[in-house]
Formats: sequence, C-alpha cells, structure tokens
Amino acid sequence: MAAKKVNSDIKIIAKNRKARHEYEIVDTWEAGLVLLGTEVKALRNGRCNLGDAYGEIREGEAWICKMHIGPYEMGNRENHDPFRRRKLLLSRREIRKIRPRIEERGLTLVPMKIYFKHGLVKMEMGLGRGKKLHDKRDSKAKRDMDRRIAKEIGRRE
Repeated sequence: MAAKKVNSDIKIIAKNRKARHEYEIVDTWEAGLVLLGTEVKALRNGRCNLGDAYGEIREGEAWICKMHIGPYEMGNRENHDPFRRRKLLLSRREIRKIRPRIEERGLTLVPMKIYFKHGLVKMEMGLGRGKKLHDKRDSKAKRDMDRRIAKEIGRRE
C-alpha cells in the first residue's frame, strides 16, 4: 500500500482512525520525527501502523512509542527495529504547554496521522481525553443521523 497524495505538498502515509473514536481531541500539533534512513524508505512504501502508538514526554523531550514502521525490504542487517521509540521534534514552548495537561488533567498524546510535507516526515499529534462507552454511542448516533439528513437532502434536490 503506497502513500496517498492529498495535494501537491502533503502525502499521507497513515491515519489513526481509532483516535477520534476512542478520544475526544482537545488540541493538535504538528511535529517532525527523528528517523533512520531505512525508516524513511519504509514510510515511502507505506509501511506504517499507528494503531497502538502514543506520545509521552520524558526529560523535557517528546517521544512516540509503539508506532510500527515495518522493515525496509531492501535493507541489510542494519535495518531498524520496527517498534523503537522515536523522538518528536517539538519546540520547548510546545512541550512546556503539553506536559502539565498530560500530567494533571489525565489527557493523552495521541498520533492522528503521519505524512510527508515538502519531503519531510511530519506527524499530527492530538491531545485527547478518553471517551466513555456512552460517549462513543452518542457520537456514532450523531454521525448516523448526519448521514441520513445528508442523504435525504440529496434525494430532495
């Protein structure tokens, strides 16, 4: 599965569809990633999964954990570890803004999508609050109602 092109500047590699279902996203940031060469080549082939990934802040630096980047097929024995922790490139101001919200309010740093922007790998991170089961049901019911309304409007025109 190759990466999908949105416009000429942005090429989406992977999206975390579960993120908006599992979390109520409060705020979002764009962050760069520190990657190895084989990781970038694997991302160009679309070999990425954000399913169980999460962000954390350790010793004043932001990290992404449990993000799977599959091994590069043409790599040698120096190929990367698929689940290694990767550093997120956020400014100190952004990290200082995120840290207290994660520690005090029980929010989580959730990866939303990973993409190429002007040839560089970027990740959209969201600050999310976990949804309860009834919140998930409410959002699904609202989405279904919006679909029905749009379908009915389309039918009348």
